Amino acid sequence: MRKKESEVRKLFFKIRMNHAEMEQLKNLKKKTTERSVSNYVRKVVLQKPVMVKYRNQTGDEFLKEMIQLKKELNSIGNNFNQTVHKLHILDKIPEFRNWIKCYHGLHQSVVSKVEEINLKVNQLYEQWLQK
Repeated sequence: MRKKESEVRKLFFKIRMNHAEMEQLKNLKKKTTERSVSNYVRKVVLQKPVMVKYRNQTGDEFLKEMIQLKKELNSIGNNFNQTVHKLHILDKIPEFRNWIKCYHGLHQSVVSKVEEINLKVNQLYEQWLQK
């Protein structure tokens, strides 16, 4: 797989910059999808389109908080499931039987809400990744 003769880059172009200018160039390149400074500079100089990444900072912060909330809700749901499971083992004691009957509906609603929140957070995350 050899490149065509017209695609081979044999010529060099040198430019001098100070450290501040080079940092500015690198920062501009980081905001794009280009992998190297050379490709970025080549496209800018030749006036070719450069794909710029755009991130909404408030959206990123919201997403981080929602992911943290999702983890906490999963933990709460797991703890609740473990507690109810242990209480089911103790159902021979009459007080626990009554408690289990009363809170079985609550358990179902908590589990369904946690699953619903997980689904919504996953949907938001998938939408956010596509932007």
